Amino acid sequence: MASKALFSIIPRVKRKEEKEEKEERKRSFLKNGSMLLEDLIASCDGKSHPIRCYSATEIIRATNNFDRSCIIDELVQFNMYRAIRDIIISTQMSTHKNSLKLLGCCLEFELPALVFENAGKGGLNFDGSLVADNELLPWKTRLRIAKQLASALTYLHTAFPRPIVHRNLRSTCILLDDDYVPKLFDFSLSITIPPDQLYVEDFPRGIVGYMDPTYQTQYICSEKTDVYSFGVVLLVFLMRRQARIVREYLTRDPKLNVSDGQIQIETIADPKILEEVGGDEQAQQQLQDFLALALLCIQEKTEARPDMIDVAKELVRIDKSILP
Repeated sequence: MASKALFSIIPRVKRKEEKEEKEERKRSFLKNGSMLLEDLIASCDGKSHPIRCYSATEIIRATNNFDRSCIIDELVQFNMYRAIRDIIISTQMSTHKNSLKLLGCCLEFELPALVFENAGKGGLNFDGSLVADNELLPWKTRLRIAKQLASALTYLHTAFPRPIVHRNLRSTCILLDDDYVPKLFDFSLSITIPPDQLYVEDFPRGIVGYMDPTYQTQYICSEKTDVYSFGVVLLVFLMRRQARIVREYLTRDPKLNVSDGQIQIETIADPKILEEVGGDEQAQQQLQDFLALALLCIQEKTEARPDMIDVAKELVRIDKSILP
């Protein structure tokens, strides 16, 4: 009898839990929905596209109950699910071909979940290689990725009523589609420069090695903060080394400088790249110009760094310096 009584209680307990879970989802939906609506209204610029609202059931089914094998990167996944701001910026940036397109979101969890288009080749490692099989990308592919990434950042800085700073630019927030076209994503730390201001004063956020020294010491964040991080990304691509090691190189290697237009490229470039270009003088000059641009982006003084639009133009020039 006791056993039968136990079995009769279990369905009632389960129904109660399911009801409580639905109520919690409803509360989360209302809370997150109101926040999202406020942000969308505040950032409305006529360029944003509507996104689909997925249910929790659809998300759970699509990810096999959040199976770890479905997660590209744990840190990125955490940022994705926590950031209502990511929804806003990703929606605005979805119009750019080099930004990962946001398809929709789910507001039924405690933290919002985002649904993006699939990037077939996956993401980049901390050393700029592909996560899948640690594939080393050819120099021309690295240069093209840098050029198109610069275009996306320029768009982020200039296409909206107020400049938006990514603030967390790094190699691991770059995904590649099946044609190796880069897709910038993870805008969870992005911040908008307020009207009538040239920068934001805020506690430093981002990844060590990529962070602008001015931002770290003076808490001043501007578009030049992204320019610095982008310069580090360029060096990661060129050297195939992690950002922290790049910083160590910059500190300790006296040969890494510009002197009379000559840069000691052979002392730092990825051997795979040097092997590719061989003794081709035009290709070597291309590498030197690429390094010179990277070093210009990471100047200590923010005013010495170029604007992102000028960086993008220079990368186009460097790419065209050698005809196919």
